[in-house]
Amino acid sequence: MYRYTVADVFTSTPLQGNPVAVFTDASEISEQRMQRIARELNLSETTFVLPPRGDADVRVRIFTPVNELPFAGHPTLGTAFVLGAEMKGNILRMETAAGLIPFAFERNGDRIVRATMRQPIPTWKQYEKQMILMSALGVESPSLPVVAYRNGPRHVYVGLGSVTELEAVQPDLRALATLPDMAAICFADADTHWRMRMFSPAYGVAEDAATGSAAGPLAIHLIRHGRLCYGERVEIRQGVEMGRLSTMYATVHGDGDTVSSVEVSGAAVVIARGELLL
Repeated sequence: MYRYTVADVFTSTPLQGNPVAVFTDASEISEQRMQRIARELNLSETTFVLPPRGDADVRVRIFTPVNELPFAGHPTLGTAFVLGAEMKGNILRMETAAGLIPFAFERNGDRIVRATMRQPIPTWKQYEKQMILMSALGVESPSLPVVAYRNGPRHVYVGLGSVTELEAVQPDLRALATLPDMAAICFADADTHWRMRMFSPAYGVAEDAATGSAAGPLAIHLIRHGRLCYGERVEIRQGVEMGRLSTMYATVHGDGDTVSSVEVSGAAVVIARGELLL
């Protein structure tokens, strides 16, 4: 029997945001069974908490329904909320396959109201299959250069001229699935914030309600193209078209083309607890 907790992430409202299932004691679960459990639950990600191997408080493995990810944003933040509720400190150091991810908690009494993670600093380059991607998305003219950023998963950013254009995107998922190891991130300026959508059949997710690992690189992308400044916090909303509003905040520090830190924050709320009878 394996116990798990479900949290809605990047929201403080139940049944909004992006859900993640967290198995808080996965020491007896094999890698093969982790993948099968993630496929059974069929959420965009499921996490498994293990004893740390290095200088961390916990180690976390992250699975989509079809593969394991070295790092992802909403599942690690949701896991941090679940674990932080059972601890008294405000710092949690999480070991992932992409490195150590520190979390800082803000509390109202004993309740965590916000967590901030320091994400891996991504690498980036122009995306090599832009024409195929544009055709699959049905986008004719992106508003900014199409660039791939990798901080574990690989996100390819496609800027659109308006929120109306963003809402109208209806990708050919079969065509997108031929592009391996990537998530298509479409985004648009919404005046007071930025709106984002993520499509990734290659990662087993047709559309994602909140992609925390894409929030930090989006802020870098905006800075590199003159739409944001270092040290300026940007609000990013996702999941609107899915009826699951998610709100993320990203802040990037650096100078020129050198990024020194990437921080992403948000809320989460526990909505369910259960047991797998295995």
